[in-house]
Amino acid sequence: MTTPQPSLLPLKGVKVLDFGQYIAGPAVAMILADLGATVIHVDPPNGPMWQSPANATLNRNKTIVTIDLKTPEGLEEALELIAEVDIVVESFRPGVMKRLGIDFAALREERPELIALSIPGFASNDTLRRDWRAFESIIAASSGVFTDMGLNRVLMGVNPSFSPLPLSSAYGTMLAASAVVLALQSRERTGYGDAIEVPLAAAVMEGLSYNSIHIQDYPERYKTQREMEIERRRTEGLPMNVTYEELQEFLDPFYRSYECKDGRMFYVVCPSHKQHAKRCLKVLGIYDDLVAEGLTEEEDTYLPVSEWKSDVSLGVYPLPKHWADKIAARMKEVFITRTAKEWEKIFGRGKFPGAPQRWLQEWINDDHAETSGLMVEVDDPEFGPMTQPGPMVWLTESGEEMLSPAPRRWDTVEAALKQLRKLPTKLPRPKRNQETAGWLDGVRILDMCNVIAGPHSVSYLSRFGAEVIKIDPAVPNYDCWNTVIFSLSHGRGKRSILADISTPEGRVIFEKLVAEVDVVVWNAPDRQVKAKGLDVEGLRKLNPEAIFCQLDCFSGVRRGPRTDYLGYDDLVQATTGIMLRFGGTMHTPEEHAHVGTIDVMCGFGASLGIAAALYQKLKFGRIGRPQTSLSALSGLAQIPFCYDYERRGLFDEPSGREANGTGPLERFYYTASDRFILLSAYEADLPKLNTVEGLEGIIDVPEDERAAFLASAFMLARAEDWAERLVAADIGATVCENIEALRTYNSRPADGTPGTHNGSYSFSVYENHPSGHVITQLDPFAIRPQHGSIYALEPTEKFGASTRAILQELGYSAEQIDEMIASGAVSESWSREYLPS
Repeated sequence: MTTPQPSLLPLKGVKVLDFGQYIAGPAVAMILADLGATVIHVDPPNGPMWQSPANATLNRNKTIVTIDLKTPEGLEEALELIAEVDIVVESFRPGVMKRLGIDFAALREERPELIALSIPGFASNDTLRRDWRAFESIIAASSGVFTDMGLNRVLMGVNPSFSPLPLSSAYGTMLAASAVVLALQSRERTGYGDAIEVPLAAAVMEGLSYNSIHIQDYPERYKTQREMEIERRRTEGLPMNVTYEELQEFLDPFYRSYECKDGRMFYVVCPSHKQHAKRCLKVLGIYDDLVAEGLTEEEDTYLPVSEWKSDVSLGVYPLPKHWADKIAARMKEVFITRTAKEWEKIFGRGKFPGAPQRWLQEWINDDHAETSGLMVEVDDPEFGPMTQPGPMVWLTESGEEMLSPAPRRWDTVEAALKQLRKLPTKLPRPKRNQETAGWLDGVRILDMCNVIAGPHSVSYLSRFGAEVIKIDPAVPNYDCWNTVIFSLSHGRGKRSILADISTPEGRVIFEKLVAEVDVVVWNAPDRQVKAKGLDVEGLRKLNPEAIFCQLDCFSGVRRGPRTDYLGYDDLVQATTGIMLRFGGTMHTPEEHAHVGTIDVMCGFGASLGIAAALYQKLKFGRIGRPQTSLSALSGLAQIPFCYDYERRGLFDEPSGREANGTGPLERFYYTASDRFILLSAYEADLPKLNTVEGLEGIIDVPEDERAAFLASAFMLARAEDWAERLVAADIGATVCENIEALRTYNSRPADGTPGTHNGSYSFSVYENHPSGHVITQLDPFAIRPQHGSIYALEPTEKFGASTRAILQELGYSAEQIDEMIASGAVSESWSREYLPS
């Protein structure tokens, strides 16, 4: 008889009480449970407020109890449970729990070690919106998610544009889960817990931080064909009425879909990288012909375009239109000669990114998704064998344990209390003057990442006090559209060094840096990690105490057929069905409009993994290797419909550019003020809707006639008036805002504060930005601890600006540094200008 092995999950022994409803609250507790925590979920007497098969996923690994918090007996039961746990999660409007008799401030007076997490729709200090009925679509519409939703939709005149992806809840989930575990590891050092608020509106803004940034005097070289066409039409007063087919001709050839021999579309994502576009054209057999026709590669694309030898350089985004058209025409001719599956293998083995367009249903049942653990099977008591998203974040040494989640189960409060009491909590003695410190004060991180997900995860950690060094090659691999523009958001709070770690001198610098940090982060597949000596054995030699966090595109807990394939956010959108859902058909795929749809979410996931590894190290003395991937996070982005089971209904959730909501009670309506209002109501809300001025009689209208009734009614008043009337009746409704307006109304001169005091939206204007441009960008404000400190982040410094200072700290003399600069082993800059023109 074999003895069961003890669990190595990092949150083993942590106890969580989950009052959450809908998505974000239960999803946070689900992720904590996946990582080993014991979770009790509380439902009201009539069951969950959101009736969905997705609840089977959200409540896996949990014990479910029923409590009526509106009764004295129910309140007493809830307080008994709270007294036994480390973490409490709730997702109601601000003040609801306190009105029910659960006052976290008072509870923390008695138990300062308690960690209380609140995930409201809007911030508690947002006096306008905090009491709104903040459903997913209301938060999205209020936060500008649906308006000006991507260049495609603007050009096609689809504005606003509905998306069923629960981005607010998905971003909020990862931010809140990471915040809770960061607070947990801090508690292990200080003895103090915290009370944390993560408003979903602030969370979705952080997810869209790359969309909301404004750069004054933005150089022309970075404007895409679509952006220039939008400017032209606005300047000339022309309508936005481009057809889907016409739109394709405004796309870069290395950033679009091509039809294959089997009729399936194949998505190519090869812009910006020094080698990807070249490898692509060589494999397609058209590189030499294009070079013969004048296609060139500039030696230094970080020079101003006026100093280039020609008007084009392969590997730079965007390409001039005449070259884009010529290359795309040739690529179309080649792609039609093979099936999408063939091209997927060719691209994957050739080490450049591309993938077939797939439907979500195909992805859920995909061989790679199953083999790698990106999809797992759970024997749910209601639905039977059920395919669900696998672990979203894991530690390599314990990930295998996460591939067999326990199905949700129901029990009594008494049984739940017994379950919790078997797990005593051991805490350090509280330390004086530590309660208000940053959760990561003194933690040192080496950031080796590129593009968005990896570097964003590390920048996020810097707001909690982490000290970050960002290391990049002495000569860049990506063009400045990818590096400099993106880094304006994810480079904040970091110092930058440029070193060629393939040279002997650069390797020594790299090893010295690794030896001095607590965490190393890199977005790279396994083969690159091993080659750089950062696999388990290699890192143990360099720094046995260091935590290594790995992000990539297709990894799961286990290796699968496509684990080593390269890819980016858009490629995962194609692979997992997001682009087909957004576009509507196989022949009209569209990238989901927001930069970082999955990238930023994955970055927050990496931060969660790092937090779990730091906690595990403090609690158990084990050095872990956290890991996540873009593909793993795609399940969270599609959680309302990312599941399969026998007799599941059709995968017919809203899709395509004609979708304007989920039905008559949740959709856009045009109003007398030429603005759209978003209504979000349920069948149970009809009596309240019937009392709203102008909607009298709605309760008697047949279901198939409601949309017409409401469309006519909403045309009789302004959007602002309708929003006021509906909110007064406690109906979910809001005017569809846009990000530009939100930025304008909620910006202030940068004042050294993180913006957490400014409600649901907060931006800072940097008049003296190191780039020389006036830059307005979102504040680091979505995580709001009552006690832990959140630090405002310094603007992103120019790449290489700290090279010399960091080398001096490592013990190099000025003469040695000069010699390494002369040899090319290190560099102090990639360009004369911060933002090359």
